[in-house]
Amino acid sequence: MEDQQPQGQPPFGQQPFGQSRFGNHPGPAPKNWLVESILVTIFCCLPLGIAGIVNAANVNSKYAIGDYAGAQAASAAAAKWTKIGFFIGIGVYVLYFIFFFVLGLGGAMMSNYR
Repeated sequence: MEDQQPQGQPPFGQQPFGQSRFGNHPGPAPKNWLVESILVTIFCCLPLGIAGIVNAANVNSKYAIGDYAGAQAASAAAAKWTKIGFFIGIGVYVLYFIFFFVLGLGGAMMSNYR
């Protein structure tokens, strides 16, 4: 005799489509900020970019297991660290430009070596 599954029920251990252990997915996966975090790591601020990458990697994994609240929290943290790293990097570039090109500190330092 075959093991009969009740109608409308998935096999044991499987979740119905669109559902997870924690209930229904309320919507699409939150933005994971991975590309932005990688760019911030390369061009702006290494430590804050790495924090963004770690949180961005957690977004999809938490969403896949059905932890939608955790995925949203990881997305918010990734966005926060990515934006902070971006603005700090922009600030450093602006200060560098001001000190070396506008104020002429780069030229003053070179005139001492003549």
